[in-house]
Amino acid sequence: MSQLTDKISYLQGLAEGMKLNPEKDSHRLIREILQVLGDVGEAFEALAESQGELSDYVESIDQDLADLEANLYDEAEDEADGEEEDADGEDEEGMILYECPHCGAQIQIEPDEVDFDEEALCPQCGKELFPELPIDTPEDEE
Repeated sequence: MSQLTDKISYLQGLAEGMKLNPEKDSHRLIREILQVLGDVGEAFEALAESQGELSDYVESIDQDLADLEANLYDEAEDEADGEEEDADGEDEEGMILYECPHCGAQIQIEPDEVDFDEEALCPQCGKELFPELPIDTPEDEE
């Protein structure tokens, strides 16, 4: 029992020892107040027990979530260590794997360092990596 229910029981015991007359309105009021106080104490005990169970359950969920996050981040780190490419052809370091249109050599290019206005040459065949595409004019369409 908690201290609250112990105190309520003590007050109820005092009232019993006083031999309150149930015929007197003031005595009946005191007895009813003590009865309601006892009910409140029991409800408080039940609520405290439920709260303890809920707290244990939340801690369990929190631990499961922490384990899940640890596994998820471990897998993400393993993938980053393997430098796997994503769907855009970029690896984890931001490099792009580009194929030379002339010789087919695979070249890693950092996107921030590419200047399309300057001529970039393939290190394998020495030809232009980004050839200019012909511009369609209305006359070409006919």
